[in-house]
Amino acid sequence: MHIKGQIVTNNINEILQAMDDNWPECAASVSPALLRLLQVSNLFHHQMEALVASFDLQRAEFSVLSSLRRSPVPYCLSPTALYQSMIFSSGGLTKVLNRLSQATLIERIANPKDKRSKLVLLTSKGKQLIETVMPELHQQERNGLSVLSADELQQLDAMMQRVLAKNKPTN
Repeated sequence: MHIKGQIVTNNINEILQAMDDNWPECAASVSPALLRLLQVSNLFHHQMEALVASFDLQRAEFSVLSSLRRSPVPYCLSPTALYQSMIFSSGGLTKVLNRLSQATLIERIANPKDKRSKLVLLTSKGKQLIETVMPELHQQERNGLSVLSADELQQLDAMMQRVLAKNKPTN
């Protein structure tokens, strides 16, 4: 991409060089590893979105279906449990649930413990769909990580766990 004769790039090495050339005081403290981590995260995020879109799903809908499938049989959760696990606003979650319900991938059923809310139940159609999508997603992820050995993947996981543990949100 060009902006007024200048090149804009997503290449981390070029970004680091441009920063070093044009903003040295910032370049001295930038973390190349973090920039690469963000770029890898974006890459996998976009690949996942493209895959789930090929099944006529949005990322949030995929997340609801996978959350339900991870839950014990009969694959049913309260909206609050979904809300807490997915970090959505209630309005955003309601919209997602409505779309999934219209597609008959979930069903809203009476909550015997709370008459004001309805539970979210994964339908057999939703279960079949998520069980089709998930192996394809995992294969896509394995392909993307195939440049790393099993030992390197373990090391990467351990390092990310340490970073996450150190930066745990305080609620």
